[in-house]
Amino acid sequence: MAEKVAFLGLGVMGFPMAGHLRKAGHEVTVYNRTAAKAEAWAREHGGATAATPREAAKGARFVFACVGNDDDVRAVTLGESGAFAGMARGAIFVDHTTASASLARELDAAARAAGLGFVDAPVSGGQAGAEKGILTVMAGGEEAAYAAAEPVIAAYARAVRRMGPAGSGQLTKMVNQICIAGLVEALSEGIHFATKAGLDPAAVIDVISKGAAQSWQMENRFKTMIAGEFNHGFAVDWMRKDLAICLEEARTNGAHLPVTALVDQFYSEVQAMGGKRWDTSSLIARLNKAAV
Repeated sequence: MAEKVAFLGLGVMGFPMAGHLRKAGHEVTVYNRTAAKAEAWAREHGGATAATPREAAKGARFVFACVGNDDDVRAVTLGESGAFAGMARGAIFVDHTTASASLARELDAAARAAGLGFVDAPVSGGQAGAEKGILTVMAGGEEAAYAAAEPVIAAYARAVRRMGPAGSGQLTKMVNQICIAGLVEALSEGIHFATKAGLDPAAVIDVISKGAAQSWQMENRFKTMIAGEFNHGFAVDWMRKDLAICLEEARTNGAHLPVTALVDQFYSEVQAMGGKRWDTSSLIARLNKAAV
């Protein structure tokens, strides 16, 4: 069923996600901090634009957001110009930003007080997944709010699952990032070792990717890692933001993340090399530099 929706934040993820909502037949109004980006989206997809999150949210049954960090989410939700102020009772806010679990709980409480539904729903799959409409979405929130939002989220997702109450989606995304960090470092070290051992790293990966070492990172990133090309997806700056969230949560819940903390420091070295906007597979650049 077509719905009236709003989408806040039109970065590399939000722009195509909002586009998929429009292609699915929903009536979409978009807001972006840089208005020119919203106007460009409207020209491409035929939806409407709004000057503030509050205006975008007015009359929408669902309001989606995909912005940068906790403060950015607060900026588009709370206050006089925030989306919550423009949403009618019973409307549902879905936050696709990768943010802290504590923020999700904070906004869930604020939404409840205003008679709104709230779902924290960070995504995995990167820019390519957003463009193809095949993201994985891990969600937290009340069952009723999630059940209402799930069919709309399906416009750009191939897998959507509620993991528990508010904050559970963000906690699940933290697990995702913890696993990716270790995988990328291991793959970087493997390719680096193969090269130093005089092997053809591409041939090595071709063989071992058929066995127990196989991973998405191996299948999709080994060629560009060998070539030293790091313009294929999630940026190092963003990964460090996410890992900081993981490490802060671990300090709260008592989890031990020694490898994650170490890889976070490795990413800081990549940043110092000028790789802030390189994709996360650029960990190998640090090893190659050290070997020179």
